[in-house]
Amino acid sequence: MTLAEQVFAQAALLAGELDEHQTQLLKMLCSACAASLTARLREGLTPEDCKADFIAAASLFALANLNGVDESGQVSEFRAGDLTVRRGDGTQDAASRCLRRQAELMIAPYIRDGFTFRGI
Repeated sequence: MTLAEQVFAQAALLAGELDEHQTQLLKMLCSACAASLTARLREGLTPEDCKADFIAAASLFALANLNGVDESGQVSEFRAGDLTVRRGDGTQDAASRCLRRQAELMIAPYIRDGFTFRGI
């Protein structure tokens, strides 16, 4: 099983029931998130060096992205003057931010552009 397939397996488990369109989208997002995180790893590290955290973080990023592009949110407000359009009630955005934050915290010790305390 490839790394992207492992990320997808975990993301699908966390996501629960998805339709065919969402499943295909999640597969693409998992591959993209795995590639993106691989590029962010500190020099000399591979995804296999931090495999459990890498897979978990990539799957959370993919779910956050899936939540962000989900078309199920209905427009709740629309104004013409100074154009205001609001989708849904904002819970998708909050959930996506929470998932991204958890993923960042999980992968922080392994990436070069992050900051984390390692201990004293």
